[in-house]
Amino acid sequence: MSRSTGSGHSGIIESEEHTALRAAVAALGRRHGRGYDRETLWREAGKLGYLGVNLPEEYGGGGGGITELCLVLEELGGAGCPLLMMVVSPAICGTVISRFGTDEQKRQWLPGLADGSRTMAFGITEPDAGSNSHRITTTARRDGDDWVLNGRKVFVSGVDLADATLIVGRTEDARTGSLKPCLFIVPRDTEGFHRSPIEMELRAVEKQFELVLDDVRLPAGALVGDEDAGLLQLFAGLNPERVMTAAFALGMGRYALDRAVEYARTRQVWKEPIGAHQAIAHPLAQAHIELELARLMMRKAAHLYDAGDDTGAGEAANMAKYAAGEACVRAVDQAVHTLGGNGLTREYGLASLISAARVARIAPVSREMILNYVSHQSLGLPKSY
Repeated sequence: MSRSTGSGHSGIIESEEHTALRAAVAALGRRHGRGYDRETLWREAGKLGYLGVNLPEEYGGGGGGITELCLVLEELGGAGCPLLMMVVSPAICGTVISRFGTDEQKRQWLPGLADGSRTMAFGITEPDAGSNSHRITTTARRDGDDWVLNGRKVFVSGVDLADATLIVGRTEDARTGSLKPCLFIVPRDTEGFHRSPIEMELRAVEKQFELVLDDVRLPAGALVGDEDAGLLQLFAGLNPERVMTAAFALGMGRYALDRAVEYARTRQVWKEPIGAHQAIAHPLAQAHIELELARLMMRKAAHLYDAGDDTGAGEAANMAKYAAGEACVRAVDQAVHTLGGNGLTREYGLASLISAARVARIAPVSREMILNYVSHQSLGLPKSY
């Protein structure tokens, strides 16, 4: 296990079971490494039960929570082979369906999400609304027993890989006339459900898509949960998304830091390895400290969520995502700087992380919006919007 995994916390911060899970996943990650094949790793992780550790045992999951799932993603990232769809399929969609889905939805989707044989994407972001659920224009109207959806979504990850997409739409409240968010499962081959890839400068295994819903007709059973509890159900998925994004960022930061530490211990230009010089050693030590602090907040957020404290988890998940994103960017930057020109070569696998690390600052919510959340939710300051 790498130096930055924090394995010495067993029994204090982390249970023996979690330490053992961490070691097993880390071993799987090392077998695949930075040049991993996504489909092969996904299948193996699913077969070993890692993709569904947070889902109910009665549906083939591990019976754990987001705590265990973020541990899996962090360790795969630490080995250089993160699986981004873990953030979406088991964490967001699996959590929402297991908490609010009908018995039929659970039977239909959870076993496949748990073993990785089925995947589900998540569509919330819109061209003119971002992730602001109050400005979402994708609407769902009743037509007899059916629902009809119209709208657009952007930056939807892995739609080409997914069997269905969990779409955030808005329905009209019959009593007030106001629109409220609701969640719908849209199978990939549904008529009127169109996807087109978004050309990204960022190189990633999972592609980004724009979705167009043109009179997409769905049966009543496509609605997830209670029509009147849309916001509760939505944030039941968004909080795990933030925690898992923190895990994604921490894994990436750890991978970069481990490569830099190894290089600094062995690269010799003068009499001593370059890691003996404080100008190299201190920034790496600082990166390690920042990653460890972010990990503690991630664990707090996961613990609160798994304990059913949605309000406390909301604050902690936002803070964890913010801290991990910042720590990741600085760790990657310092790692590349430590290697100098070698940090930009394909051999060391760090250059591609320069742009990838910034994703953790931007998605699924920007650091500025997190600061807005903390300023008025945690500190009680007035809103500016």
